[in-house]
Amino acid sequence: MPKIDNEKFYSSAIEMYGESARGVNWASVENQRVRFAEILKLLPEELSSYTLGDAGCGFADFYRYLEKKKRRPKEYLGIDIHKDMCAIASQKSGEEILSADICRDALPVKDFYICSGALNVLTSFETQLFIRNCFNSSKVAFIFNALYSEKPIQSETYNYLTKEDIEKLAKELSISEVRYSQGYLESDITVSFFR
Repeated sequence: MPKIDNEKFYSSAIEMYGESARGVNWASVENQRVRFAEILKLLPEELSSYTLGDAGCGFADFYRYLEKKKRRPKEYLGIDIHKDMCAIASQKSGEEILSADICRDALPVKDFYICSGALNVLTSFETQLFIRNCFNSSKVAFIFNALYSEKPIQSETYNYLTKEDIEKLAKELSISEVRYSQGYLESDITVSFFR
């Protein structure tokens, strides 16, 4: 179970790597893009009819990825707990960015919520709160990627989900359809919880 200071974890990365994929603790820009591509596959082809919340948006890189792919949503909202990231995301995207604790604060309702990477340094309990809040605030689906392991892993830094964890939570939330995507990167999984 991760036990790190979230603020320090990201602040030190921003200080060291600046406004880049490494600045939000991604291993590389390519890893970030691969994960974004998996999420995009699960979103509607015609995204311009839907509203989208990006939970743990960092620098709003997913929004800029959507722009490059010409798949902008009708409305985008980025949400992050880190105030510096929110300021940078707002400047880079020109979109609404909300500073909030996704584990605890009420979220605006959107058609879809997505999350890429933000679950990796939460505790198991925080991860459940985060997923519940995003799913309950989405009209259609919550799509997220996370670190994955077939068996439980105890890590001091990172949070790994198992399919058992995911399926248990899906049952508790009465998810009508769960979709998985794996094999695109080692120890990673993309999951969609559809209503």
